[in-house]
Amino acid sequence: MRGSVSRFTLVLACAAAVFAGAAARTAWAKPPQVKMVAEKYSLPNGLEVILHEDHQLPIVAVNIWYHAGPANERPGQTGFAHLFEHLMFQSSGHVPEDSYFKYLEAAGSSFVNGSTDFDRTNYLEDVPSNQLELALWLESDRMGFLLDRITAASFANQQDVVRNERRQSVENAPYGLVEEELYHQLFPKTHPYYASVIGSHEDIQNAKVDDVKEFFRRYYVPNNATLVIAGDIDKVKAKALITKYFGSVPRGQVVPPIEATTPPITSERRSTVTDEVELPRVFMGWITSPAFKAGDAEGGIAADILAGGKASRLYKTLVYEKQIAQDVSVQLQSLQLGSVFELTVTAKPGHTAEELEAAIDAEIAKLASEGPTPAELSASQTSTYYGIISSLEHVGTFGGVADRLNLYNQYMKDPNYVNQDLARYAAVTTDGVKKFAAEQLAKDHRVVVYGLPGKKIVPPAPPTPPAPTDKEAAVESKEPWRNTVPGAGATPVVKLPVAKRFSLPNGLTVLVVESHRLPIVANTLVLRSGSAQDPENLPGLAGYTSSMLDEGTQKRDALAIANELHGLGATLNTGASVDGSTIGCRSLKMSSPATMAILSDVALHPSFPDKDVERLRDERATALMQQRDSPNQTASRLMWNCLYGPSHPYGHITLGTADAIKKISRADMMKFYQAYYTPKNAALVIVGDVTESEAKKLANDALGSWTGPPTETPRPPQGQMISSRVVIVDKPGMPQTALRVVQLGLQRSDPDFERLDLANTILGGVFSSRINMNLREAHGYTYGAFSSLSENRGQGPFLIGTSVRTDVTGPSIDEILKEVHSMSDKPVTDEELRSAKEFTIRTLPANFETTFNTAGTIATLYLYDLPPDYYVTLPSRVTTITAADIQAVSKKYLAPERMLVIAVGDRSKIEPQILKLNLGAVAYKDLDGKEVTASAAAPATTN
Repeated sequence: MRGSVSRFTLVLACAAAVFAGAAARTAWAKPPQVKMVAEKYSLPNGLEVILHEDHQLPIVAVNIWYHAGPANERPGQTGFAHLFEHLMFQSSGHVPEDSYFKYLEAAGSSFVNGSTDFDRTNYLEDVPSNQLELALWLESDRMGFLLDRITAASFANQQDVVRNERRQSVENAPYGLVEEELYHQLFPKTHPYYASVIGSHEDIQNAKVDDVKEFFRRYYVPNNATLVIAGDIDKVKAKALITKYFGSVPRGQVVPPIEATTPPITSERRSTVTDEVELPRVFMGWITSPAFKAGDAEGGIAADILAGGKASRLYKTLVYEKQIAQDVSVQLQSLQLGSVFELTVTAKPGHTAEELEAAIDAEIAKLASEGPTPAELSASQTSTYYGIISSLEHVGTFGGVADRLNLYNQYMKDPNYVNQDLARYAAVTTDGVKKFAAEQLAKDHRVVVYGLPGKKIVPPAPPTPPAPTDKEAAVESKEPWRNTVPGAGATPVVKLPVAKRFSLPNGLTVLVVESHRLPIVANTLVLRSGSAQDPENLPGLAGYTSSMLDEGTQKRDALAIANELHGLGATLNTGASVDGSTIGCRSLKMSSPATMAILSDVALHPSFPDKDVERLRDERATALMQQRDSPNQTASRLMWNCLYGPSHPYGHITLGTADAIKKISRADMMKFYQAYYTPKNAALVIVGDVTESEAKKLANDALGSWTGPPTETPRPPQGQMISSRVVIVDKPGMPQTALRVVQLGLQRSDPDFERLDLANTILGGVFSSRINMNLREAHGYTYGAFSSLSENRGQGPFLIGTSVRTDVTGPSIDEILKEVHSMSDKPVTDEELRSAKEFTIRTLPANFETTFNTAGTIATLYLYDLPPDYYVTLPSRVTTITAADIQAVSKKYLAPERMLVIAVGDRSKIEPQILKLNLGAVAYKDLDGKEVTASAAAPATTN
């Protein structure tokens, strides 16, 4: 890593603080200005290239956008763009099958993914800066030589994977089919936005290899793509590598223009879809101004005013005051052929979709007739500025610097558009928002879809045909030099931050990490008190207490807190996990003292108002009820109880149980708060654009007066798993089965944790792991499978999780257990060990890429009693781990013959498959985790 400073700076232009009542708001005379150097040029073949240097960390983001998505698809070819997102990760002319993730993970890539939106498809990888050439070799090979290796067999495999993704994200997801109906109502069948981005089962299955080859040749060409490289680069060297790898890829034919037009909605459209859900949900949608066109910024501000958090109008009215809604949200998806303004509200138990609709209509009508107040507009603008600026903390991943440069280039042909983007929000007026609401959110321009409890009707789908057995064809390369995998460049000097540590006189530990790249400050107050400290008869008390902290203090009620934060462009969140509770906030530096003052008030002076205690009691009970809708959430919730036993500190989720939620009182919360919210049981982590002296002042001003007794939080004892080997939960008609295969693991502080965690990386911790490659790539059973060694102060769970096609539930379990056995049966390969080590070591800088990530990383060190230099010294320890160590630790801790299998799905179809495995005793539970007899849980008949 070179010593030069980042070329990405931010100048805050002329901001003044004004006060409205008791709340301080930051009013911007001008929007903040971002000074960013991004160079754009084109290769002779038409490939656009955008380069941005940032030497903060030795990370480079490689981000390529193909300007093709469903907007370019033809009737009968829905899902083609998304299908290519999968095919592009398989193989290409010089890259063997299933090697893409293996190469990158072995190189230490901290992020590898792709995504498809209606207007584009993108591919992203964040790599150590000395692995840029590897990333360019891979990206150029699939651009230039993807079709060399596509066979009927490899294509069929990805058809299976994509169809599994549709089952998981649309058909098996609560309200997934309801939301799809919204788009079916918004757009005619001939419109490219009508179908889900994933496409339909029919079109995916009916696709032929020749069809996709034609689609690739038409759109996946250099002259229809933009490559962004951002991060720790040398531009001269980067340009030479780009020319080397992309220069010989031939230009494609002229890309045909999009011919679709979007007809306006001139009268309200309505539909009702039933789903296996507990609560009604109202979806409303409008087609609004296209991306970056007149009215689009007003739409973004209107969305924030209506449902942008607790300070929004719909939250105040429907959730806080009337208490008829469990949640509200608005999403503006800005698109080329017309944006989608989508409003979603879920009812509380006992309330109807019609009741919600009437309340929503009243708020939209009010905004349309009166417009927002100047204070509301100012707060939403400030919040928007903060959102844009904070996204730039990431050099890569979705929404980071590289992705944003590509976004601006796609729609505005100018990657350096960030200041104009900020300016367009600054130009929004109260009258502009009023006009947007009156004209674009009118009733006769909208779609209303009710999602109501009832039978889930999954559209019929063609069966999965037998997999082709053709072998991969031999590839004769036109550019043989590409067969050589690029080696790594010089290893960059990685200097991971070590927090400066000091204590306040009251015993509070303060940990400080300076990062002056952007004027952002993140603060996290972490306490060693989570749901493990819940009284046995009151599971959920820690989480309930934490959720009440920002619902009112001695000086501010819940809405005052929300409004003040919104006006500051700041965020504050409270939460509890198994082992800890946190209060975190983040803001621009100039707002940091005011934001920390709110954190101080929330942490030191919560008032637990009776009315809000009851409101949140209802919300938490409803949230617990909603978990029944999701097979995956149900499987995860039952895991804790079955693995540890109901009386164990880890035997329940942080939300608690329905019975406990009814019983917990304000007095219980006060008692818990007084016992555990003390300075000697906490640490304050401050990260960002602060000096040590500034951090000391922030900490003293905010928490110096905090007092409280010492608190002991002992480590929980070992759990006691239920006697049954298998738990089946019946959820009839589900196209997938949610699986959890679990056992007890280790304490985070155990000396063997790092070795077992490395074993987990090989087994199921990364995309190229054994379990995922087996279930997803080799068999096509799932969209994805993973394993995880949980980090806990006590003995945490080791779990394997996935959602598989219902008809292959038994084979999937069998394959999972075989893979666990294999970890003990023989040593891992040298390649697997090297890859896992490199992944573990080289991805460490990503833990410190943003102020938010850094604060969370440092907070876990305190929570799990790890030394301040833990991550600095970790590479040297990982390097010494051997294949024999991996096999020994696997034999010592992994016990596939005793692992508990939890299966949530259609019992009539999955029980026979599971019983054939002869795993052991089977228990049957309902969606709440209560045991039922085998006869009472008799399989339901399904059509």
